[in-house]
Formats: sequence, structure tokens, C-alpha cells
Amino acid sequence: MDVAGKVAIVTGGGGGIGGALAHALVEAGAKVVVTDLDDASAQQVAAALGDSAVAIAGDASDEGHIDATVRLAVKEFGPVDLYFANAGIGRGGGLDTEESMWDLALDVNLRAHIRAARRMVPEWIERGGGYFVSTASAAGLLTQIGNAPYSVSKHAAVGFAEWLNITHGDDGVRVSCLCPMGVDTKLLRPEDDSVTADQQLMRKAVETAGAVLTPGEVAAMVLGAVAEERFLILPHPEVLDMYRQKGADYDRWLRGMRRYQRSLKG
Repeated sequence: MDVAGKVAIVTGGGGGIGGALAHALVEAGAKVVVTDLDDASAQQVAAALGDSAVAIAGDASDEGHIDATVRLAVKEFGPVDLYFANAGIGRGGGLDTEESMWDLALDVNLRAHIRAARRMVPEWIERGGGYFVSTASAAGLLTQIGNAPYSVSKHAAVGFAEWLNITHGDDGVRVSCLCPMGVDTKLLRPEDDSVTADQQLMRKAVETAGAVLTPGEVAAMVLGAVAEERFLILPHPEVLDMYRQKGADYDRWLRGMRRYQRSLKG
């Protein structure tokens, strides 16, 4: 898909990958609705993009907010062509993670995608096409040391994106799934110092596994994949080798991951 002249919604657009996606889309000729839980951040990104963007604050997993965002897009720019389900949460830990945190991770990292697709896909089928881009993680193909809710919810996000592609690809709905490793965002590197031992382990695992990319680098790769209508977006190409090794010998991969975890804790 050529994004020039298209209308896009970007969740989690107040910074990080989402903010970079909003900038890249506008530079490529698209109109963008930036939405984020942080109103000030969303407004700041939209303001920097001029007349090509507007902002709205809210929870990406809330159906009412999804509807309001779509209505704003239609009012300002026209029907939505692309939906970037990018908002994510990385908090959580091991078996001691509270139920409320599991609910939050599943809501933001998974159900937000399901609810957005439920809102957009029937309209796209009727119109003859549309594009859904899911921000998952390499953790959704592999795992995430130090964070069970993140790993599980990102696996689920990949699974939903696969299902959506298979089920509605012949209806004109295009689907891509972004699975990066380390990206220099607040999710990887929170601004406050109140991080748990599990979060420190998670960060160390990500930072030692491969290069930490900038959000701008990732956004450029995403738009390249959208232009090719390619499903799996791997900003870190080594993830594909890791994924193949996992599938080729699961038990060997698990043993290797346990060794890697021990080295991180040592």
C-alpha cells in the first residue's frame, strides 16, 4: 500500500515507535490521528506535524475511545485506511505479578488489537480494503526473560495478527505484525528509577541480545513493509534465525534460554 493520501490512526502515538510512525506517515503524505493515554504527549506530536495530524487522548483498549478516534479521523480527514495498534505496556514480572497487572497487559497488548479490528475490519471489507498493523515484539515469537505478562500477551498479539491475516486477507484486509527486539523507548528504559528486579532483568536481556534501535529506524522499516504488504516485520533480522532455531529443536532452545538467564543473573 502507498500511504500517500491515506488516513491513519496511530495508538501510543505520543512518543517512541508510535510518535516516529506518525512523523514517518506524514512525511510520506498521509494524514494521521495520534492517540495516546498521555494527552500532552499526543498533542505535542500532532502539533509538530501541522495540519496533517490531530490528537485525541484515551485508552487504546477502550471501545468507546476507539470509536471516538475513528469518528475524529473521519471528521478531520476522511475514512480510515490504516490502523496502527501500537500502544503497549511492559510492566509485570513473574508468578507474583498481580491479577490487575495481567489484566492490564492483556487489555493493552492484545484486546486493544481485537477491539480495533472488530471496529475497522467490517468497514474495510465493505470499502474493499484496509491495513492493520500490530505492534507485537520479538518476545511474541521467542519469549521475554523477566516478564511473564509481556511475553504471554505479545505471543497472543502475534497469534491474533496471524489469524486476522488468514481470515480476512482475501477480503482485501492487509495485516502486518511488528516484532522488534530492543528499541530506545520508555517501555525499555523508563524515566523513573522505580524499577523492580524483574524489570532490570528484562532490560538487561533485551540490551544484551542485540542492537537497540531508534524509533525512527523502526518506523522506516514499518512503512517499507507496508509498501510491500509484508506480514512479519523484523527490525532485528537475527530474530528470524532465533525463531528457526526454536522451531527446529524446542528443548535445545529452552535449555539455551535457561543458560542465558543464568548468565544474566550471574
